[in-house]
Amino acid sequence: MSIVATTRRRSASRARRVSSVLFVAVVAMFALTLSYGEFQISLPDVVRSLLGLPTPAGVDYIMHSLRLPRASVAALAGLAFGLAGAIFQQLLRNPLASPDVIGVAQGATTAAVLAVMVGGFSGVAVSAIALTGGLVTAIAIYLLSWRNGVGAYRLILVGIGVGTALTSVTSFILTRSDVKVAAEALIWLTGSVNGRTWSQIVPLFVALIVLLPLTLILGRALSGMQLGDDLARAFGVRVETCRLALLLTGVCLAGMATAAAGPIAFVAFMSGPIAVRLVGGGRPVLLQAGLVGALLVLVADFAGSHLLGSRVYPVGVVTGVIGAPYLLWLLATSNRTGRGG
Repeated sequence: MSIVATTRRRSASRARRVSSVLFVAVVAMFALTLSYGEFQISLPDVVRSLLGLPTPAGVDYIMHSLRLPRASVAALAGLAFGLAGAIFQQLLRNPLASPDVIGVAQGATTAAVLAVMVGGFSGVAVSAIALTGGLVTAIAIYLLSWRNGVGAYRLILVGIGVGTALTSVTSFILTRSDVKVAAEALIWLTGSVNGRTWSQIVPLFVALIVLLPLTLILGRALSGMQLGDDLARAFGVRVETCRLALLLTGVCLAGMATAAAGPIAFVAFMSGPIAVRLVGGGRPVLLQAGLVGALLVLVADFAGSHLLGSRVYPVGVVTGVIGAPYLLWLLATSNRTGRGG
């Protein structure tokens, strides 16, 4: 028993250290995003502007109208995508079971595009409609995957098919829309945090205030559920209730993030596996995956804005370039080893 207790303490200590390092990295990247650009702002001036203290001319406008909304939505959307991806992957015990792979994000995207381009909605209404689209899509995928239960691999295949169909619907809507409006929508569909406003950020922030603690509370059941339903029930876990609650939470996180920043490619897909490698062991890594997601989006947006030549690339382009090879590698190795049940 002492060996088991010691191992658990070491694992928990490592998880806390990883969380602390990731949090510091996110804060540092957030500060760099606010400071660096064509108009350089010193870190003391960044702090003074955030606190409402006097600053040099132009600093407050650049901070509060341009850089702070962009950095905020990048960090919050990355956090939400990272949490959503880890929930799906650990709950279904498959690294391919990510909301941006199995169609949930595409459902939220199609609903948001319909809301903006057909219904003329904006702000909180778009977030609510995108969330509804994600939930409806998740329910449809779940029902279509049901064959005396839901197998993870079957759910993934059905989700990919549903996601592809929804992507076609979105493309059809774009072809029937005004060219200028479609061009603006296409940038958002790539995944972009440029030009975000507080009306798009506030709903996501409020959602995270509710969903983040709920996710961490529900995540305590994941350790038992990863051992299988029978063992989890033996440990007193209410398996079906916890599974449904976690799936709904993951869909809400993915839907709200998509409404705020578009379907940023592969952030939800990559965050969980990276967090697992950092933390090690078999413990849930929800918080760590969320911090990895926030860091990924902040770094990708900074690279797309400042490090890839004179052109500015949407954050989704950068994460897509990183994530696509990883997806191909994962598919190849999973096929060789016969995983994915």
